[in-house]
Amino acid sequence: MSVFTIILIVIVAFLAGMEGVLDQWQFHQPLVACTLIGLVSGHLEAGIILGGTLQMMALGWANVGAAVAPDAALASVASAILMVIAINGGSDQSTAISTAIAVAVPLSVAGLFLTMIVRTLAIPVVHIQDGAAAKGNFAAIELWQIIAICMQGVRIAIPAAALCFIPSDAVMGALNMMPAWLNEGMTIGGGMVAAVGYAMVINMMATNEVWPFFALGFCLAAISELTLIALGAIGLSLALIYLGLKDVAKSGAGAIGSGDPLGDILDDYE
Repeated sequence: MSVFTIILIVIVAFLAGMEGVLDQWQFHQPLVACTLIGLVSGHLEAGIILGGTLQMMALGWANVGAAVAPDAALASVASAILMVIAINGGSDQSTAISTAIAVAVPLSVAGLFLTMIVRTLAIPVVHIQDGAAAKGNFAAIELWQIIAICMQGVRIAIPAAALCFIPSDAVMGALNMMPAWLNEGMTIGGGMVAAVGYAMVINMMATNEVWPFFALGFCLAAISELTLIALGAIGLSLALIYLGLKDVAKSGAGAIGSGDPLGDILDDYE
């Protein structure tokens, strides 16, 4: 990789690390981080595929109470870098993506360890800000707030920069050492990740109101002539119709009419 590419990757990694605690622009999400790294490295398609697959896995990662979820930022950035190195070394795209998916979970655990270290180091920063607040020094409070956030960015940027200097021969050597059954298993497992992710989304959204929409979408997806854009337009239209009918029901218009909001709307066109 060129020096300019490495600089851009480090910038993406820095932003992903900060977004791990900010949650404003979602740079730490696999779909965003992997896509950006694929873009700056010249492998946009591979980055999108890897990011979309890892995003299905990361849907179930959430902080619950004192339990901190695996770190999606380091998993996304590091696995995308390893994928780029493998592709640049001559590996085919599917093998590189499958390998990156396989190492994503161990990397997420490593990222969890790093974020715990950074959050421990941030404890003195809180006391420093308390002292600045007691003195009414708002500039110092803002400065240390920025420093604390940048610490989260550095914890991803440093490993990302280190990975960029791994020789492609070393990565290709590790790939060539894997037996065929392991490569095939990782490919199959990577394909199953998307199905598991969709199942998790369905479990979170499953209600009596949305099941009919799921069944309708399942049937429409079987029509090969419909593109993803067409399916998206149909889904958006159904959502707008549903929200419109719901607003009508809440406003009491259904009580004045026949009790059937859809029928009352259709009657208005007669």
